[in-house]
Amino acid sequence: MSRVHEALRKAEKGMAGDPAATAAAALDQRSRDRRTAPSAPPLGASSAAVSDAQSLEGLIDLVEVIPWTPSREALLIDTTHPDEAPAEEFRTLRTRLNHMQSLQPIHTTVITSPSPAEGKSFAAMNFAMAEAQLAGNYTLLCDFDFRRPILHNMLKTDRSPGITDYLLGKCPLHKAIRRLAGTNLFIMPAGEAVINPLELLNLKEVKQMLDRLPSIFNWVILDSPPLLFAADANLLGTLCHGTILVVRIGSTTIDSITRAMQSLCQNNVLGIVVNGARRGELYSKYTYYHSYYSPKEEEKNLEAGEEEEDE
Repeated sequence: MSRVHEALRKAEKGMAGDPAATAAAALDQRSRDRRTAPSAPPLGASSAAVSDAQSLEGLIDLVEVIPWTPSREALLIDTTHPDEAPAEEFRTLRTRLNHMQSLQPIHTTVITSPSPAEGKSFAAMNFAMAEAQLAGNYTLLCDFDFRRPILHNMLKTDRSPGITDYLLGKCPLHKAIRRLAGTNLFIMPAGEAVINPLELLNLKEVKQMLDRLPSIFNWVILDSPPLLFAADANLLGTLCHGTILVVRIGSTTIDSITRAMQSLCQNNVLGIVVNGARRGELYSKYTYYHSYYSPKEEEKNLEAGEEEEDE
């Protein structure tokens, strides 16, 4: 206010007897004060969110490390046997998406399906594992299926604290994240149950978080509810760089795929993952290739050739 008074005094000296000029000078000074004044934190923002907005430096070092003890029912790829067909399929998916990432800024993606039980969580978890296998490729897997979360069961960790706890201001960001020991894979469980998942996803803190996380993680992968049973995935798709649709052979109908695609922004769909192929269809080609070109088979072929020459 002192600068406003100073402006008024100067105006009175320089333009004595002109009330209009005096008022104009005061208004102009007030306008300059508003432009230079520091902005206040957004209304409704939790103290944790405001603190995280200021800096994310050192977050990786604060994250809790948990043991890598996945559930047998999770059906995860075996990283110790990279020549097996399922692992090769997810590496192929990784290669294609990393190529797309090199052409355009894609760091956050939603993985969903038209209906339940089509393998979206299975695909999200295994794709995240494939990405995390690359050196220095920090990958974050987030369970945004607040209605029926499953990732914490797949990895035998606690559901809370997680995403909902952070969004409600009950914990800082690093408390909602876990790192799997010995890997570049990080997870954010769903958090405590909420009665209004869609309303929670409409909070501006969700977008702020998804905009900031790519500064730390190369890939942020969101497991979301099915498209045709909740509007959550549609909303998350508008907040992320792309969406991947998972369908299941023999289960997903053409009609449900069409309706799911229509509910999404067409330009935001990165691709479709087909799940549920027959085991023999996958293993036949990979078994042939890897067995034929494996060192043991090559050694056997050489020995057989030497025996034929001796005869």
